[in-house]
This record gives sequence, structure tokens and C-alpha cells, in this order.
Amino acid sequence: MKTLIRTLLMLALMVWLGAEIFFPVVAATAFSQLAPNTHAAGQIVGSLLRTLHTMGAGAGLVALALLALAPAWGLYRAKSVLPAMVLLLAMIGLTSYSQHGIMPRMERDRVAAGGAIDLAPADNPARVDFNRLHQRSTQVEEAILLMGVVVVVLVAHAETTRAS
Repeated sequence: MKTLIRTLLMLALMVWLGAEIFFPVVAATAFSQLAPNTHAAGQIVGSLLRTLHTMGAGAGLVALALLALAPAWGLYRAKSVLPAMVLLLAMIGLTSYSQHGIMPRMERDRVAAGGAIDLAPADNPARVDFNRLHQRSTQVEEAILLMGVVVVVLVAHAETTRAS
């Protein structure tokens, strides 16, 4: 049973981090393959980002629940999983912020710019704000990825200090 729980925990972390690592590759591919139609590429990438957020939040909640219950099951010491749990909460919070805070505002800016953000003049306020939000979105996803790597390290450390 303990092996199953640890496997599910690792699987949840792998799903989220794997998607976070793979997403920029998919986004770059979409924009390169659809180069003349950046609007279509943006629509595809936006849809994939919503899927990434849903997967990430789900995987994060599974990992958080498993880590919360692990000390009671004798898998890890409570003190050893607490930092990983705090980081998972931060990752879930950032995912929610991106999904429900940044993305709707980017969509608002896209519509305000006439539908295709790249066709708006560079000094268009909606395009300027869209670009600012896009940069923030990128930074948020990078932070989630970095925190996820730290969570993996913390869980690996918890394995070494595991309760008998």
C-alpha cells in the first residue's frame, strides 16, 4: 500500500512538471507551424494552457492530499513534508491566478485590440497590456516549474528521512 501511495504521489508530480516542461515546446511549435496566422496559434496555445492549468491543479491537489495523509500512513514524517505542501499550495495558487486572473485579462485585451493582437499597432494600449500580461504569465509558469522541481527534491529528501 505504501508503494502505491508513493507511486501516485510521484505520478501526480510527474504529470504536472512534465506538462510544464513540454508546454513551451508545444507553444513554440504551434507558432512556428502557423507562422502567418499567429491568431490561430494563440488560440491553440491558450486552449492548451487552460488544459495545463486544469491538469496542474488536479495533480497538485492529489499530491497535496497524499502528502497531507502520508504521515498518518507512516510514509513520511510530518515535518519533512510540510515545506513541500506549502510549495504545492503556492503552485496551485499561482495556477489559479494565471487561469482566472491573467488569462481573462489577456482575452479582454485581445478583443479590445480588434481580435488579432499582432495586427494592433505596437503602441495600442490593449496590445501593450496584453504583452505585459503575457510576460507575467510566462514568469508565473516558470515559477511554478521551479517550485515543482523543489517539491520533487523535498519529497526525495522526505524519502530519506521517512518514518520506519
